[in-house]
Amino acid sequence: MGTPSSVASSRAAVSRGRARTQPSVMTDKIDTTITQPGAVRINVTGAFIVDSADPKSPSNGSSPSRRETSDIRLPNHTAVVSHIAVDIGGSLAKLVYFSREPSSSDPGGRLNFLNFETDRIDECIDFMAHIKDEQLALNGSTPNELSVIATGGGAYKFYDKIRAALGGVDVVREDEMECLIIGLDFFISEIPREVFTYSEADPMAFVEPSQNIYPYLLVNIGSGVSFLKVSGPRQYERVGGTSLGGGTLWGLLSLLTGARTFDDMLAMADEGDNSKVDMLVGDIYGTDYGKIGLKSTTIASSFGKVFRMKREAEENLATKSTATDSIPDASTSLFSPNDVSRSILYAISNNIGQIAYLQSQIHGLSHIYFGGSFIRGHRQTINTLSYAIKFWSKGQKEAYFLRHEGYLGSVGAFLKRQPRNWGRRGSLDDVRPAEARRLAKLAADEDVQGGIEAEIEV
Repeated sequence: MGTPSSVASSRAAVSRGRARTQPSVMTDKIDTTITQPGAVRINVTGAFIVDSADPKSPSNGSSPSRRETSDIRLPNHTAVVSHIAVDIGGSLAKLVYFSREPSSSDPGGRLNFLNFETDRIDECIDFMAHIKDEQLALNGSTPNELSVIATGGGAYKFYDKIRAALGGVDVVREDEMECLIIGLDFFISEIPREVFTYSEADPMAFVEPSQNIYPYLLVNIGSGVSFLKVSGPRQYERVGGTSLGGGTLWGLLSLLTGARTFDDMLAMADEGDNSKVDMLVGDIYGTDYGKIGLKSTTIASSFGKVFRMKREAEENLATKSTATDSIPDASTSLFSPNDVSRSILYAISNNIGQIAYLQSQIHGLSHIYFGGSFIRGHRQTINTLSYAIKFWSKGQKEAYFLRHEGYLGSVGAFLKRQPRNWGRRGSLDDVRPAEARRLAKLAADEDVQGGIEAEIEV
């Protein structure tokens, strides 16, 4: 891997090469940014996450075993917002929209967050239709001004269906990975009390918003898992993935426990005891294996006790039954659905955590962010992922989590309607379009001249 300076030099050389052949590209991009800024620039000054117990005050940071997704209050945003965003994945559709405060004397508004099972996409579309009908009351714009920014695989799969149901509404599809990065960057740098680390002593230790956030690894856990190396704004590379993700948990537990919803599965895992299903280090050694740093409670084999216990139970039943009796399935009485749920949750979370650590090692990344609807603010899941990173890195790396971890893509899509330099960092709000075009042209001309001089020097 090259040094930062060598990488920067390479990028500069590429930029000069592009400038020599396409000197107008940079100008065109900035021109479009200013003259077609999208629906609105979001004012995040004073933004805070709403505590469900007190919708007027910032969150108190409490951490139950599970938590619901809270709205984000934007007290200083007064401009009209005429779009909503949806991220439609394999399991869930995540919706983000802006609404005014009910009281006309209360300024600003809030970002609202909802999710729907993708199998029930019609319910999500019906809700978007409701937003369209209520657009004037919600945001001050008319229904025909509404647009939908869609991302995820479902943005393509259900594109025609959404357009037909929301007749007259413009539906714009955006790249899934880019939306994830834009959404995460926004949460890291703009929203207080959003990002946190986990420990037994402090389950939700908040990290202050920062402008120096790169590089980092994003582990996005949806139906499957993607590992994204992010080097800068919109500079990312998918460096790996695994098919063992939230969809795996959902599928296996629906088969093995009869649970019907993801939340039911997490609730069952809360009540379970994986040691009744998993083979632990203590089951093999009788104690810790201190020489290599393994506690007696460390999982040596997920579901490692099942085969032996099931076989022994069936043999015992067989000896007690007559030749004409049918042998009942021992697994129905031996293994509690709660224990099975906890075991599978640990198996998938531990696997993701170890792969995340390995990817961070390969690419030299110390900051590891976990996102995606698999996490759901679930304390056991967060604990397992955090422990995996600390264990494998020997405490040198830390896992970071978000309170809106399932909405990175939809928030990124929502922000795609913003100017490229939107926000407090490097905003173009106060730059006149003509002046910006002039500056952009000068910059492009300088790149061209610099490229010519470099060629002469060589």
